[in-house]
Formats: sequence, structure tokens, C-alpha cells
Amino acid sequence: MPYYRSVGDVPHKRHTQFRQPDGSLYAEELMGQEGFSSDSSLLYHRHLPTAIVAAQTFSPPAWSRKPNLPLKPRHLRTHKLDPGDGADPILGRQHLLANDDCRISYAVADRPSPLYRNAIGDECVYVESGRARVESTFGALEVGAGDYVIIPTSVIHRIVPLDGPLRTLVIEATGHIGPPKRYLSVRGQFLEHAPYCERDLRGPSSPLLEEGTDVDVYVQHRRGWTKLTYANHPFDVVGWDGCLYPWAFSIHDFEPITGRVHQPPPVHQTFEGPNFVICSFVPRKVDYHPLSIPVPYNHHNVDSDEVLFYTGGNYEARRGSGIEQGSISLHPSGFTHGPQPGAVERAIGVDYFDELAVMVDTFRPLDLCEPALACEDTGYAWTWAKRP
Repeated sequence: MPYYRSVGDVPHKRHTQFRQPDGSLYAEELMGQEGFSSDSSLLYHRHLPTAIVAAQTFSPPAWSRKPNLPLKPRHLRTHKLDPGDGADPILGRQHLLANDDCRISYAVADRPSPLYRNAIGDECVYVESGRARVESTFGALEVGAGDYVIIPTSVIHRIVPLDGPLRTLVIEATGHIGPPKRYLSVRGQFLEHAPYCERDLRGPSSPLLEEGTDVDVYVQHRRGWTKLTYANHPFDVVGWDGCLYPWAFSIHDFEPITGRVHQPPPVHQTFEGPNFVICSFVPRKVDYHPLSIPVPYNHHNVDSDEVLFYTGGNYEARRGSGIEQGSISLHPSGFTHGPQPGAVERAIGVDYFDELAVMVDTFRPLDLCEPALACEDTGYAWTWAKRP
């Protein structure tokens, strides 16, 4: 994270004696990235965070990966995915697209998840609809429609849906997710040209304390999954400080960058991860050159697959393609894509776009998982050949 926070009770000096009311020492836990060479936070536990009493292999729902063959653009209708008899926001994720750098999943949940730790990489959870409480060793975050939640690697947490079904798009990384480096100073402050800043970010504001013994935590790691049983509940942190913690940012606080002619996708970039970027398309004034064409030009990003999750408003460039709320389009490298037939002429003279979408551009090809094929609109690839 680009700035420091202190929550709850911490001693004046780190790595010094900090005693509980009964005279025993609080147990320190330093959680840090890149060894001891990057962002970290120091947490103070009532109990030892190392005390486990059992460990067993766990087998989550398994999805295989298949290459995008034959190569073609795809349209996934996520609202067609049946959650069955109910699901939680973590073990109920249905994997759609994946490569060796990231995995994109969709979940419809109506019950709390178990405690969970992703020991492979950071997660970006985008809330399409519903409300939830993200609880972790750092505290709790209330989130709702339009919120991105960044959960750093190995943070023990759970997601609790509130007031009905929770729909989320999840990007799991094999490394870290954060603001693009070009938005930050050398000391980590957001610069003036950045489309959002520290004021827009929300982090936990108070400790979250729970009692309990023999508490299960599901851990996803590089060799599979393990269910660890902790002697005491991990939510026993009385205070912490540092620059590493879960945080939320609303897509509605992203300030669009516009110009006289059509602006390319990098102006919409919100986060970066290992070999992928995440962008936000928000309602905005569009091109104001007298001869401008507001919709995108046909383009072929030769180094990336483009994924767009349509999450609100109208999509002028996609009209006639079948795109709807909750749709995902995949435009792979090796395919030139652009506006639907008739969209260019229709857009001339338009001065405002009311659209909301999350884009993930990956720099390695994405494979398809079974849920993606189950909700695919198989006619999408041929929509450019239709007459307006």
C-alpha cells in the first residue's frame, strides 16, 4: 500500500515488550512482501499465530483449463451460471479464465465463506452487486456494489454477504496487485495526474476480536490446498501498523481522463499485477474534437488478451452483440476487435458515455474453464459479420 496506517493498540517502539493485562507478552507477527525488502505490517496477537493443532489436505471444486481453440472472441453470460443450492464467496467461485499469471472467477454467494488464506498471490475482488463484510486479522471492511477489494497474499480473511445474494468478479494473481507505478512518487504517494488518491481508499479502522479454539483455515498454496486447524481464533489482533493490509476502492471514485479524440485503454488503468493490468471504464464526457468518433477504433493488441466485464450502464460500441449486465467478453490476441457494425456512425455527436466496466488485459493467453463454456454465447464471434 502507498501509505502507513496504525489501528488499535501498538507499543511506542516496535520489537519491544508489549504486555497484555495479565502480564504476558503479546505475540508479534511481521507480515511482509519480498522477504524483508518491501511493504509490511506488524500485528500484535493475544495468542501465538504459529500454533496449529492439525493439518490435512483439502480438495476444492476442481476446474480444468482448455486453450481457446479454435481461436475466436468469446462472450460469457455470467448471470446464466447456476449457484445451485447456495454458495459462499470463496469456495463457491466458478473459474472462467486462467493462465499462469492470474485466474478470473465469478461467484454468486448467499452465505459466509470459511476462513481463507491465499498463499499464492494477491486477490482483487470486484463487487458487481450486493453488500458484504470482509473480515480479516486486520479488522473489517464494509463493501458494496462497485467496490474493488485488494486482499494481500496470505491474509487470513472471510467474506460475509449481507442483505441478499453477493455477486463478485475475482482476479487471483500469482504475485502482487497495486496501483500502477506511474501514479506514484518514489516514496509511494499518489501523484497529481493519478485518477484516484489516498482519500479514495478505505482500510480497516479498528481491530476485530473473536474468541475460539480449534479454528479451521483453508489455505490455497502453490502445491494445492490444506486445511489448517489453529489452536486459537486468528482474529485476536489488538493492534497493528504498517503499509500492508486489505483495502477497498470504489470504481465510482475513479476520475476518468478524457481528450479531444478517443483515449486508449491505459488512461483507464486502475491496478497492475504480474503480467496483467486492471482498468475501469466509468461514465464520462467523451471526445470533443468537432470531427471525433467517440467509440473505439478497431484494434489488435498483439501482446495481450482483453477481458471486459460489463457491470452497469449502456455499451454503445457493443450494441447488437448480445452484451448485457454481467457479460464478459474475451478478445484474444490474434484477433482484431472493435465496435459492432453501425456503432461508429451512431456515436458521432455523442458527448457522454454512461457505461461501467472492469477490464483485465493479460500478457499471456487465457485458457477457458468449464463454467465459461457452460455460459458461453456461441454466436458472439459472428456478430461483426451481421449488417447493422
